[in-house]
Amino acid sequence: MLLSLLRAMRPKQWSKNAIIFFPFAFTLNEYWRPFSPDMYRFLGLTTTGFLLFCLLSGAVYLINDVADVDKDRLHPTKRYRPIASGQVTTTTALAAAGLLTAVSVGVGFALNPLFGFVAAIYFLAQVAYTFFLKHVVLLDVFTIAAGFVLRAVAGAVVIQVAISPWLYICTVLLSLFLGFSKRRHELVLLNDQAGNHRQILREYTPELLEEILSVVTSSTVMAYSLYTFTYEKLPKNHAMMLTIPFVLYGIFRYLYLVHLRNAGGSPEETLLGDRPFLVNVILWMVSVVAILYFFR
Repeated sequence: MLLSLLRAMRPKQWSKNAIIFFPFAFTLNEYWRPFSPDMYRFLGLTTTGFLLFCLLSGAVYLINDVADVDKDRLHPTKRYRPIASGQVTTTTALAAAGLLTAVSVGVGFALNPLFGFVAAIYFLAQVAYTFFLKHVVLLDVFTIAAGFVLRAVAGAVVIQVAISPWLYICTVLLSLFLGFSKRRHELVLLNDQAGNHRQILREYTPELLEEILSVVTSSTVMAYSLYTFTYEKLPKNHAMMLTIPFVLYGIFRYLYLVHLRNAGGSPEETLLGDRPFLVNVILWMVSVVAILYFFR
């Protein structure tokens, strides 16, 4: 039962919460120095925040699967999910979701009141998505994007550092890029059956999504590029511009996977399953840390 309950919480999806670590990484030498006491304190707080959001995400997935249990039982693959297949009862799932929410939000408030408030807003937004917003065209993807932004904000408030406006804009645009890529993947892959799989897909067309992705892709590249040489707290020699090629390759690689490999339905699986993409992300992260540390 416990193993089935854990699977229903979709731990593979928890990698999305890693964005909580971004504020910690991008405040190198601004609020803390490597291997200093502040570094270990901030890292501990960030890791705790990450774990709390993993529990909160698990609660949201349990609620989502209970809400969709009847539809999932008619789906060729989703019917094998623990709740749809009867391995976990809806009563057990809702009780576990309530407990996980209470623990994660409660500990969040004890950790930092503002962090707890952000966690509560995140939970309410995801519940609103489950029952209403996922059926509203465009707002469905914007709500997903808001979830990523709230994770980034949580990572900043838990260590009490200033939230850069660039963190907002880059996170919003990147998450919109991933969200609309997922919608395109579902629409093209399922074709005439797309509306039966996800009702909101009836409101989209491949042509519309291509136009949206074109705007979001260009905006993402421009926003990140402007960040690298205009943000006043970066190295004055603009060394952060050296990371732009990694961002370009990552976006182009993802578009390649979406258009030619029928990937994109699960961004976290794409990240972990495509070796060139994963290597590029690692190189970007190493470059960012090295530039922030050595070129300060």
